[in-house]
Amino acid sequence: MKITPQCVVALTWVLKDTLGEVLDELDEPIEFLLGGDDLLAKIEESLQGHGVGDKIELHLEPENAFGDYDENRVFLEARTLFPAELEEGMTFDGAALPAGASAQIPAEHIYTVTDIYPDHVVLDGNHPLAGIAIRLTAKVESVREATADEVGQGTLGTGFFKLEPLTPGKTDQDTLH
Repeated sequence: MKITPQCVVALTWVLKDTLGEVLDELDEPIEFLLGGDDLLAKIEESLQGHGVGDKIELHLEPENAFGDYDENRVFLEARTLFPAELEEGMTFDGAALPAGASAQIPAEHIYTVTDIYPDHVVLDGNHPLAGIAIRLTAKVESVREATADEVGQGTLGTGFFKLEPLTPGKTDQDTLH
C-alpha cells in the first residue's frame, strides 16, 4: 500500500541538527495519522506515494519545522510560586501554571523551565527545537488505512515532537514524540 492522505504510517527515524548532532532517534516504529495533526506538513508531503521500506531524507528550515525562536515567549516568574522539587527541563501547561503566575503568559503554550534562580524561574514557551534547522531521515515501516474513529480524532496522539506537560511527580515522561 502506498501512503495517501488519511492513512496511518509507522515510522522510525533519526533527527539531526545541521551539524550532524543527533537530536532524536526513534528505533521502534510509531504510528502517525497522515492528514491529521501528527506530523509536520513538509514530512506528510514528502511521504505521499511512498511505501513500506522506503526512506525519505529531509532538510527542514525553522519555518517548516518548529518555527523561529520568539523571545516574547520567555517569562520570569517568582520562584516561590513553584514546588520545592522544581528542576530545569520540567514543563508546565500554560493553562495550568501555579496560582499567582503572571496573567500575561499565554495559556496556549507549554512552558519549559530553563533556569532556576533563588528569586525567579525562567519559563520558555518556545518549542525546544525552535529556531533550529533539522535533518530527518525516516523509514516507512508499515502503512494501513486509517479507521473512521482515527480520522475523526485527527490524531493518534503521537504528534511529531508534540510537547506534553510533565505530570508532577512522574519523572519517566518523555516530552518529545
